[in-house]
Formats: sequence, C-alpha cells, structure tokens
Amino acid sequence: MKNKLLISFLVCIIAVTVVLGLKFKQKLVGVQETQREPDKVSLPLKNKPIIDYNNIEKNKDLKALMQDRKAKYGIEKGVDMITKADESFKIGDATVSMQEILDKIDLKRGNIIEKDLQTNDANSYEKTELFGIYVVQSEDNIWNIHFKLLKDYFDHKGVTLAPLSDEPLDGGISSGIGKLLKFSENTVNIYNLKERKLDVDLNLILPLSKIVVYNMNQVFSLLDLIDYKNVNSIHFDGETLWIPAN
Repeated sequence: MKNKLLISFLVCIIAVTVVLGLKFKQKLVGVQETQREPDKVSLPLKNKPIIDYNNIEKNKDLKALMQDRKAKYGIEKGVDMITKADESFKIGDATVSMQEILDKIDLKRGNIIEKDLQTNDANSYEKTELFGIYVVQSEDNIWNIHFKLLKDYFDHKGVTLAPLSDEPLDGGISSGIGKLLKFSENTVNIYNLKERKLDVDLNLILPLSKIVVYNMNQVFSLLDLIDYKNVNSIHFDGETLWIPAN
C-alpha cells in the first residue's frame, strides 16, 4: 500500500514538474520573440519625378531646378531643360527616359552597351552626367539652334555675338563662329519623340516632335577653351576642330 502511495506521489511530482517546465519554456520563448528585431521589409524605390516640359513655368520647384542647372553652365535660353542620365522627361504627350536616348546614341556609334551584372545599370554614362534638351519650335533649323546656345554662352562671358557673326568673312572664308556651328552639327543628336528614334534628317524638324540633345560636359569643356579674341583663328576640316592656344 505504501509503495503504491509513494509511486502515485512521485508521478504527481513529475507531472507538475513537466507542466511547470513547459509553461516556463513558453514564457521564455515569448520574451525572446518580443526582443527579436522585426524582419526588415524591402520597400520599392520611388520613381524619380518626371521633368515635365509642359509645366516648367507653372511649377516653381521645377523651374528653380532647371535654372540652377543652367546656371552651372552660364546659360538661360540655349536649352529648355537639363536632365541627368537616369531621369525621364515629358514633352507634349510623349514621355521618354534619358537612358533610352543614350542607348540609341551608343548603338548609332557602334558602342556595345554593357550592363553591370550587379546593378543592371548602363556603364556608358554616369548618373550625374547632365544633358541639355532643346525642344524644336516652328521656324527652327539646326544652325540657329546652335547659334542660340553659343550666343547665350558668350553673353554670360560678357561677349555679345553680332547677328551676322556666323556669316563668312571677306573672301568667303568661314568665320570662327561659323566653324563652331558646323562642328556642333557633329556633336549633337536629334531625337524624334513621335517615332522614338534618332533622326538623321537635320533639315526636317517638326515643332514639339523633335529635340536636340547636348552632352553638356563635352560641349562646355570645348567652349571654355575658346578665347573669343582668337575665335577666327579656329580651324575646322570637317571632322576635327583646332583651337589656338590663348
């Protein structure tokens, strides 16, 4: 009888111990769960705002951004917008990414567009590189578009270009400004917004359907080398431009 009572007593003690142990374990796990850092949630990156040409004058922040970017190059009217390689812009109903245009320029030049396997970004252009966009208007031609940019640049330098400074000199020799304009035709690209392709016809330009794209770093690195007093000493052979030392 005593043995039966002893066995029952031991069974009860073991059962109570097991129950208390389970409760303690559950409580401990609960504390650990509350102390553990919550899982990190990867939020999708917000798309960069689109530079809307149609609203530049209405949007104060956008207008200030464009003015700030233009001020870096000392221009006001020579281009309508300045974008980065990883930005997009809208003109009329057409929205296009700058990278799309740059990829087409690379293909045109025969460059291979390499993609970084880790970032999937194009290596051809830095994200901070800036590009000027001029929106073609009625009565525009490629010559006066370039002249407008040159005039804007030299105005900032305190030099006023005469309206006919791009005309040939006595004897029919091209002026320095004329040579710069001719060289500019080889350094810019025209993009057709409607057909989403680079345009090879420089003479057929339809309003608001085409843009002229400038690589701002390349263009202004060249212009900064020019001393206007020696501008007529510039030599251009159709491909290469030689600038006399100051």
